[in-house]
Amino acid sequence: MNAIKQLCTQNAGEAAVLQGNIAFAAGCVRSGIHAVDGYPGTPSTEVIDKGLSNVQDMIKVGWSVSEAVAVSMGHGHSLAGEDCIVTMKIPGLFQAGDPFSSSAFFTEDRGALVYYLASDFTPSSTQHLVDPRPFIRSCFTPIFEPRNHQEMHEAAEIAADISRQYKTPVVILASGTLCHSEGLVRLSEIRTRERVVSSVPLKAFNTLPVTARRNYDKVVTERMPALADMVEKSPLNVWERGSRKVGVITFGVGEMMVREVKQALGEDIDILSLGFTCPLPMNLIREFHASIEGDVYVVEDGYRYLQEELERAGLAVKGKSPADTVTEWDPAGIAALLGYSLKSPAASDVAPLPRAPMICAGCPYRLFGETVRSMKKRGKIEACFGDIGCNTLLYFMDAMDTNVAMGAGEAHRAGFIVANPDKAAKCISLLGDGTECHSGMDATRNTIFRHIAGVKVVLDNNWTAMTGGQPGPTSPVNLAGQENTFDLQASLKAHGAKVVVVNGYDRKGIRTALTSALEDAANGEFTTMVVTGVCIRKMPKSAYGTRMTVDADLCKRCGQCQICPGISADAEGLPSFNNLCSGCVSQNAACGQMCPVHAIKAAEAVDTRATARVELPKAPEEIAMPAPGSFTLPEKIAVAIRGVGGQGNLFFGRVLTQLAFLAGYGDTNVVKGETHGMAQMGGPVISTFSCGKVVSPVLLPGTADCLVSMEMSEVLRPGYVGMLRPGGTVLLADTRVLPYGVSEDAYPHRDAILGTLDGYNVIIIDVLKAALELGDPTGRIANVVMIGALSTLAPFDGFPAELWLQALRNVSPKPAIWTANHAAFNVGRGLL
Repeated sequence: MNAIKQLCTQNAGEAAVLQGNIAFAAGCVRSGIHAVDGYPGTPSTEVIDKGLSNVQDMIKVGWSVSEAVAVSMGHGHSLAGEDCIVTMKIPGLFQAGDPFSSSAFFTEDRGALVYYLASDFTPSSTQHLVDPRPFIRSCFTPIFEPRNHQEMHEAAEIAADISRQYKTPVVILASGTLCHSEGLVRLSEIRTRERVVSSVPLKAFNTLPVTARRNYDKVVTERMPALADMVEKSPLNVWERGSRKVGVITFGVGEMMVREVKQALGEDIDILSLGFTCPLPMNLIREFHASIEGDVYVVEDGYRYLQEELERAGLAVKGKSPADTVTEWDPAGIAALLGYSLKSPAASDVAPLPRAPMICAGCPYRLFGETVRSMKKRGKIEACFGDIGCNTLLYFMDAMDTNVAMGAGEAHRAGFIVANPDKAAKCISLLGDGTECHSGMDATRNTIFRHIAGVKVVLDNNWTAMTGGQPGPTSPVNLAGQENTFDLQASLKAHGAKVVVVNGYDRKGIRTALTSALEDAANGEFTTMVVTGVCIRKMPKSAYGTRMTVDADLCKRCGQCQICPGISADAEGLPSFNNLCSGCVSQNAACGQMCPVHAIKAAEAVDTRATARVELPKAPEEIAMPAPGSFTLPEKIAVAIRGVGGQGNLFFGRVLTQLAFLAGYGDTNVVKGETHGMAQMGGPVISTFSCGKVVSPVLLPGTADCLVSMEMSEVLRPGYVGMLRPGGTVLLADTRVLPYGVSEDAYPHRDAILGTLDGYNVIIIDVLKAALELGDPTGRIANVVMIGALSTLAPFDGFPAELWLQALRNVSPKPAIWTANHAAFNVGRGLL
């Protein structure tokens, strides 16, 4: 039985430490929801991708080609009497705005229709910071905002019951912080839901003007007053009474932050925590406001939705100014809002490295990006109109200039060319295969319909890659495993487009095809160029066996091969290949094609399994667990981990949550926060972990027992050292990852880095070297070596080694991985 099915079938009341998205996914099944549909969008993706895709025998689930299609699918399920949830991130709501708003006003019996909208107000992976609440409110749709992982787990049932009772769609607005952090959850009761049997003919569900007018009036005069009465009486509103000197009104993830501040600073404040932000329980809010003798503060993410609603109601509150740029609160910011100052180290004059996210080493997009960059330098291309997805990262190669929304690149180019016909042969548009199928094909039809000359490029890697490799129309199979019959190239040709196909690992072919297409554009033709190459994260591990070598005698040290994070040059300019090199997954290596003297060639193939070159001791099949009460649990433990995307921060954090749960912190609390999105693609990544007397996944400054940095210079990120308590430990990897395009000279000097850590206990260990010596040519188990080292430091050394090992095995139980991790952990314990 897989882990998700186990969560869906375990006894009610059992405890688990779950990511918010997984807690929600399990709640969908346990509450009897019939169907879940959606479109991948960080931070919502894992609900289906890592969650419900594993229990397709228990719930109907699938990816649709766009958010608008997913919403319409959900509406169809509800008309059939089924309870359906539709998942997406906030920009997807606006892509689906037409069916979302239209379906909000039907007032007849049907199945529940619930939208799971994941916010990203940082943002980490989202293209805008628009607060969706005013739009949702204008559709008279209730909004429930979970405040913790337990409510994430229960949200599906809460929303579906409201949807049925009040004959309305319901929005679950889930903070990205909750979606991607982990917390303690008690599993809900398992229930079944019978379909709604409606006697209303489908003709009642139409948007003819007369029907729309009638439905609108009914929603305003009947549904909304009933919902307002419901939220006033709802037990999901929580008034935590204090001394009445200071009051805070909050909702969603803001409540966790407020409670963290109150708990850490011991402040006696009154808190009104709201379960719903539409409609608002204004009578309850007025009562709370009148009870406070001093100031009343509003803590909310997004813009100033709640604050402005209360100010319009004549209530004096303090929060953000109209020009305030805070979109997500953290405990430090809330403490400052309430007038408390926290000590933090003076700002360092040693700047961290700029570390832009990059496409993966060996990605089939890279040579196309290099070709465009070269042609731009030579004036052959003036602008590239881009898209949302992995191709967005070509911006950092100067191969993409502008983008605004999924699938929109070609329409932007076309509009630009209609205004500037003379530039048709100087501009291109760029989309991924997923976004071409999402909404980009509309623009293809439009360009052909309008007879607009130019070049459109579709980078086809077969998967929705940026969000983790979910299946789309160009994938071999759909989520259910059914063989794909959609043909992207044939579809484009059927539209009337001239289609040119070229291999993404063929530099000469790309250059020739793009040059020819631009020449045709000068003659008034429109060409769609499809660049093919499977996402390397979907390639079998056997394809990673090629290793590259450099002939030092032939090499001219010209630097033209420096196009990839898997290759770097020494002080004299001689290139070498690091653990990130994928060998372009046994394709024609990009760096070799860039070399003008053919000094780079493929060396012998090697087995990239962790145990390929070193015979590791067999890991135990069973671990003797320590007796309960045989070790002492600290009241609270906190650690923060920084690194570069791909170094295994997220795995590190998952091991710590398993450790805490095994140790017995399930009786108090376990929380973990993490960075997702574009930061994973070689950008800066942070994970936080705490257990015991804790609330928030975001740490209050000065509360971490230890800081771990998997890359040496990442310890310099602003605010990171400030997380550490006085006398705390910094565990620093002796690993340098030089960002793409940054010279060796720009890397901060070792002594300068250490100088910023004066006053702390600093320990430096070479975890990457240890991983390589264990036979892992990728160095990926360096994080486990670091976990082993951490286990020997106070206060983490209070946990018996057996608990650490069991936590590692729980996270990665496959025998080969368990053997490698067991060895790496033990090596790490011996390094200090």
